[in-house]
Amino acid sequence: MCPLKWRLHLFLLCTIILSSCVLDSFCLEVIYAINAGGEAHTDSYGIRYAKDPLMGKVGTASDYGKQLIIGRIDSGDEILYQTERYHHSTFGYDIPISEDGEYVMVLKFCEVYFNSPNMKVFDVVLNGDHTAVTDLDIFERVGKGIAHDEYVQFKVQNGKLVYNDEESDILAGKIRVEFIKGYRDNPKINAIAVIKGKTENVPQLGPIPQEVEEYNMQDDEDESAVRNRHKSGPRTPDPYSIDDSSLMLPVFIAIGAFIPLLFCLCRL
Repeated sequence: MCPLKWRLHLFLLCTIILSSCVLDSFCLEVIYAINAGGEAHTDSYGIRYAKDPLMGKVGTASDYGKQLIIGRIDSGDEILYQTERYHHSTFGYDIPISEDGEYVMVLKFCEVYFNSPNMKVFDVVLNGDHTAVTDLDIFERVGKGIAHDEYVQFKVQNGKLVYNDEESDILAGKIRVEFIKGYRDNPKINAIAVIKGKTENVPQLGPIPQEVEEYNMQDDEDESAVRNRHKSGPRTPDPYSIDDSSLMLPVFIAIGAFIPLLFCLCRL
């Protein structure tokens, strides 16, 4: 029988291994991860995000978000949402994938500039053929300075990418994710991670801060109230629909007063 101290050491070792497994990307296999517009960073789950490979090549890198405290995320991982890459046109990243299997692409976003919705709206297209996210308006989804992730589940099978039962060819062992210039401000991305597995196994963001939910709910209620509002009480007459004859009354009064005066002047 093992001495007590050895059993204690074994227990501590198992605890460390278990904790490491939980923190290390939920024990999932990370295929690709980059911190768009920023330097390398290892997050609280053990996922290592490489330095942005598009540095000095395409678009603009920005760390404007560093002036904000990012909500809904561990403070140690705020940098993933504070740095970004945007472009005045469509741009994207090539992601090497060689093995068949299930994958999840985690697209990380945060609105760090605009203070209202409908200012930055764009699509995300996977492998040139599959629209994975349509009309993404980050502010409308979560507000300003709040982390927002989009999870894109896809499959690689026999050299093809399969998304929503639609296929496209994988060329040179790479798939492409593109951020499409739309009818509003420039498309952007804060960070990308591709993990082998399914969406339910991927680390998720925390809940949206309550004040943001209440703000969005109030906006929805106000919009609904405007659409469904019925006026009560007597209707106010339309000032532009008053009978024209009523406008002639002051004219008749003025003429009636002027005729006697004219008669008096003629007798003088």
